[in-house]
Amino acid sequence: MEAFIAWIEKNIMPGANKLASERHLKAIRDTFMTILPPIFFGGIIAVINSAPVTDDTTNGILLAWAAFDQQNALVLGWLNQVTLGFLSLYVCIGITYYLAKSYEMEVFLPIIISLAGYCMLVIDPQEISFGNVLGQLTYFDGKGILVALFVSIMTVELYRVLYEHKVGWIKMPDSVPPALMVSFGSLVPCLIVLGIDSVIFILCKNIAGTCFAAVVIGALSPAVEATDNMAFAILVAFLLNFGWFFGIHDTVWSGFLSPIEYGTLSVNAAAQAAGTALPHVFTVSFWCYFCIIGGLGNCLALGLLCLRSKNKEVNLVGKLGIVPAFFGISEPITFGLPIMLNPLLFIPSIVTSIANVIISYSLMSANIIGRTYAMLSYNMPSVFGAYFSTGDWKALLLIVVLIMLDMVIYFPFLKAYERSMGEETTEANAAV
Repeated sequence: MEAFIAWIEKNIMPGANKLASERHLKAIRDTFMTILPPIFFGGIIAVINSAPVTDDTTNGILLAWAAFDQQNALVLGWLNQVTLGFLSLYVCIGITYYLAKSYEMEVFLPIIISLAGYCMLVIDPQEISFGNVLGQLTYFDGKGILVALFVSIMTVELYRVLYEHKVGWIKMPDSVPPALMVSFGSLVPCLIVLGIDSVIFILCKNIAGTCFAAVVIGALSPAVEATDNMAFAILVAFLLNFGWFFGIHDTVWSGFLSPIEYGTLSVNAAAQAAGTALPHVFTVSFWCYFCIIGGLGNCLALGLLCLRSKNKEVNLVGKLGIVPAFFGISEPITFGLPIMLNPLLFIPSIVTSIANVIISYSLMSANIIGRTYAMLSYNMPSVFGAYFSTGDWKALLLIVVLIMLDMVIYFPFLKAYERSMGEETTEANAAV
C-alpha cells in the first residue's frame, strides 16, 4: 500500500494540482461558487412556489399556501426566472470576468462583448419592431450553459490575442483620455469577435431556423442525457472519494461537473415552475443532499459513531467534527481521524457514497421520491435540504435511512481502525 500511495503522490497528484489551477477550469469553478447567492434565492422562490398539496389535501395552512402560489404565479415565476432561470447568462458573465482577470486584462469590454455574443446565440428573435422586441428566452437557463462556456472563453481568448498583437490598433494622441484610447484600440478586436458571433447566428437562423443554443442542444442531447444516469453518478462518487483519499479536493472536478449539475438543476426548476414532470435526477442538490451526507465521504454517519467511541482520540474527533458534518463540512473528520491516506476508512467512504447514489437514484427514477428542483446551500443540512429541494416529505425519511445505513457500513471498519490504533500504541510503548 505504501508503494502505491507513493506512486499516486508522484504521478497523479502533480497532474491533479495542475488541473485544479488550469485557468479555464478555475474560471468555471470560481464562477459557479460566486453565483450561489442568486441560485440560493431562486431555490427559495422555487420552494415557495411549490406548495405540497394534492387533491386529497385538507390542511388549511397548505391550502392557503397553494392559494397564495396561484394568486402570485406570475410574480413568483418571474422571480425564479431572473435568478435560477438566467443561470447561463450569469455563467457567461462570470467566466468572462474571471478568465479576463487571470490574464490581467481590462474586464469591462470583454464582458460587454460576451453578453452581446451570448444574446445573439441564445435568444431566438421572433419579432423586432420599433419599441417592441419579442424573443424566446428558453435557453437562458441550464440548457444554455454550453453556449455560455463557448462564448465567454472564445471572446476572452480571441480578444486577448487580437489586442495584444495590436490588430487594427488606432493610434491616438497622448492627450486623449486613457479610457477613450482603450476603446479605440479595442474597436477592431471587438468587431472581429462580434462578427464571428454574427456569422454563427445568421447561419443557424437561415439554415436551422433557430438559435445556436437550440442547434447545440439538439446535437449534444445524447451526450447530455448520458451524464444523467446511475452509472455516471456512481463514477462521480468513486472519483471524488478516490481523489480525496490522496488529498485531492473535490473542487478539482468542479470545472467539469458544475455545468452538468447546475444545468440539470436549472432545467428541473423550469419544469417545476411550468408544472411539468422533472426530467433529471442527477443535479447538484441530488449530489449534495443525498449522496454525500455530512460532506464527501458521508462524515455525518462516521461522526455519530465517533461520538460513541471509547477511544479518546476518536471520540474527540467526533465531538469536534459532528457539528460541521451536520452542515456538510467533512474536513474536521476527514483530516482528524484521518480518512485521507487511511485504507481502513477509505473503503467505507466510497461504499457509503455509492450505496447512497444507487438507492437515491433508483427511488427518484421510479418516482417514489420526488426529484430535486432547488439548491438552497451547500451547507444546508441534508435532513432539511432533501425536503426543501424536492418538496417531498419522504425525502427526509430517506436521509434518515441513508444515515443509518452509512453507520452500519462504517461500523466494522471504524472498530478495526480503533483496534489498530491500540496496537500502534502498544508497539510504541514497547519500543520505548
